[in-house]
Amino acid sequence: MFKLRELPYSKDSMGDFLSPVTFDFHYGKHHQTYINNLNNLIANTEFAQSSLFDIITKANGGLFNNAAQVYNHDFYWDCIAPSATEISAELKDALIADFGSLEAFKEAYIKSATTLFGSGWCWLVYNPSNQKLEITQTSNAATPPTDGKIPVLVVDVWEHAYYIDHKNARATYLEKFYSHINWKFASQAYQWAKKEGLNSVNFYMNDIHKKA
Repeated sequence: MFKLRELPYSKDSMGDFLSPVTFDFHYGKHHQTYINNLNNLIANTEFAQSSLFDIITKANGGLFNNAAQVYNHDFYWDCIAPSATEISAELKDALIADFGSLEAFKEAYIKSATTLFGSGWCWLVYNPSNQKLEITQTSNAATPPTDGKIPVLVVDVWEHAYYIDHKNARATYLEKFYSHINWKFASQAYQWAKKEGLNSVNFYMNDIHKKA
């Protein structure tokens, strides 16, 4: 059985970025529903004792959708913090190398997240095939590890992520998101992505969803 992870901060710590009410719905209801659906879907199946990583990489349909949304949300909660944390020199240098400057990365990332049509996610990923950082969009529950890419940063652009606080102003939400990025976590994710590849994703999932 999978359980809803704990948040790494209090739900009233995000100021005018995200309200406690948003956390009540986004975390307490949406994320919890994905957990509940996942547990119901794996019961009495070949995936009953599988890890989250194995389910995401082997399942399809509704089972994949709910498992991937559990992971996508897990990762999103770690990518934000009450205030922006310090980026590592390693990640900073990589962003400058691959995007030209930190400002150019921010512009490209927010543009990609703003223009994603419909519901989905905007990611910064490490691509092992060319050893570069890339910005990629995924729709609905799709997630980069299924394409062999390792997440470093993500922002949720499903409307339920921001509508309570920012209504239809996705761009306002994204600007506030950027000032609340947990760069310490993203830096660690990048470090492990380079060191362990996709196994770092497996380790991350297993660390959150430890089997009894």
